[in-house]
Amino acid sequence: MADSFPLPVLGGDAPLYDQLYRHIAGAIRSGALSPGARLPSKRRMCALAGVSMSTVETAYSLLAAEGYVLSRPRSGYVCADLLPPAPAVPAHPPETAPAPAPKWAYDCSTSAVDVSVFPFSSWARITKEAVYENPGLLQRGHPQGDGPLRAALAQLLSQYRGVRCSPDQVVVGAGADHLLSLLLQLLPEQRAVALEDPGYPAAYAAAALHGREALPIPVDGEGMVPEALDASGAGLAYVTPSHQFPLGVSMPAGRRSRLLHWAASAQNRWLIEDDYDSEFRWSSRPIPALQGMDRAGRVVYLGTFSRSIAPAIRAAYLILPPGLLERYRHTFSHGACAVSRFEQESLRRFLVQGLYGRHLRRTGNLYRKKCALFAGALADIPGAEISGAEAGLHFLLTLPRYTEEELVERAAARSVRVHPLSRYCHAAPPRPSTVVLGFAGLTMEELAQAAALLRKAWE
Repeated sequence: MADSFPLPVLGGDAPLYDQLYRHIAGAIRSGALSPGARLPSKRRMCALAGVSMSTVETAYSLLAAEGYVLSRPRSGYVCADLLPPAPAVPAHPPETAPAPAPKWAYDCSTSAVDVSVFPFSSWARITKEAVYENPGLLQRGHPQGDGPLRAALAQLLSQYRGVRCSPDQVVVGAGADHLLSLLLQLLPEQRAVALEDPGYPAAYAAAALHGREALPIPVDGEGMVPEALDASGAGLAYVTPSHQFPLGVSMPAGRRSRLLHWAASAQNRWLIEDDYDSEFRWSSRPIPALQGMDRAGRVVYLGTFSRSIAPAIRAAYLILPPGLLERYRHTFSHGACAVSRFEQESLRRFLVQGLYGRHLRRTGNLYRKKCALFAGALADIPGAEISGAEAGLHFLLTLPRYTEEELVERAAARSVRVHPLSRYCHAAPPRPSTVVLGFAGLTMEELAQAAALLRKAWE
């Protein structure tokens, strides 16, 4: 055996037992040691490798534990029967590294928020309290989210959004996109999904990810067009009625009643109401949720704290109607809530201690001023039309003297990033010469500077 055994060459910084283990395991994998071949006895291996007995015993124990060798009574260790390694994949030439993303002096993102007003000290305090006062949070929690947080959410939504629900109907999840994905898994029979056009790109991406047919439904000045929805044949519709994304229109009561009638007029029809930024409304008080008008139990309410607190607070929630609640529990009761229980408890304290309401008042006043400053400065451009600035954290600008592409390119030449409306359109033609402008993530000074650069670019 000593003559046929590939002698190890040991050295370097790694432990000797690990080097010996790797040497023998590699010989077995490569076929240098055939199945059934006996390893040298421990004493013989000590002499061959020049190592101690404890080193050999540790290496052999690892090989046996991982199944490379088998221990046979009175025969020592023999090599296990391993299949030969698969052919190596031919090496491909390295791909060209993608060009680095451009660095913008001013990015008019629709998803950014002003982090300067985040209540860091309060959040740090309640997070510390949650960790030190609740060791039980290290245990597994309820799949729908912890009961105290769900109760706080139900009360908050009833008070501020007119949502009618019990804590049992609340499902907490790691972001609105995650919960939308869960909904599509929950409704496998809904092969076609009606989506607003123009509309939220992530909703189209979620439909494609789950193999659904995305049916673009046109949006007019009152929201999703009911006649087009009815003609689509879909049984599931995703809408943003309080502040349509990206057009910014609000759905009036008459249009809402027609969508609710559509949902109630056939079996297994559902509306998903994404109430993504209803907290921010400048010309009137917030419009009550569509879910509060629903008497047939056909509206799934979807909300998030991404804009009202911060995108990194990955906490969102569903309000499931009774007709879907039992199905949800049967499908997902085996899993755990995707949001840390410590984060859930921190958020609960943020809500019940009045910190969230105080934060909303502060950010609402700031965003109102930002919207007025930015929209007012751009409205001075001759021929410019501002729309959708009555609510939310973005608005639209239309300037007929340039095409949409020219508006984007001329802004980019000044290092200002704006988004073409066509980015959100699918079947419907976009409103000509229109771009989407977010303002929440820029300071007041930056908004003034960005507006000055856009005026130079577009005048």
